[in-house]
Amino acid sequence: MPKVYVSSVVNAPAADVWQVVRNFNGLPDWTPFVAESRIEQNAQPDQIGCIRNFTLKDGGRIRERLLALSDYDLSCTYSILESPMGVENYVAKLALTPITDGNATFCEWEAEFDCAPEREAALIQQIGTGVFQAAFTALKKRFAR
Repeated sequence: MPKVYVSSVVNAPAADVWQVVRNFNGLPDWTPFVAESRIEQNAQPDQIGCIRNFTLKDGGRIRERLLALSDYDLSCTYSILESPMGVENYVAKLALTPITDGNATFCEWEAEFDCAPEREAALIQQIGTGVFQAAFTALKKRFAR
């Protein structure tokens, strides 16, 4: 089972960064690769079990289920239900940790999934760089001081 792990530091208080990323339907507001998103069946975006259905700027569509959301731990966990990436059993967690020296945020995003062995290296690169790091880079720009 491949694992992807990416970490970064955003120069803003963790509470401020969390207000942006905790919205399970907010990807178009803070990532560079999501065109539009909606929560299915009129569920609330912080309701465990809700499904976000979003379109990527390249036209791909992904459906994900919110598995956990913690305002205490500043983390969310979700799974992919449908995706053009060719992954199965995909579970990811995005977590924030306050950095008290400088009032910044340590951001971690990790995922585990199953895929065809010949796709493993490409998917690790695509998810790690094209998704997780791209999103962290966008957060850094958003909170640039």
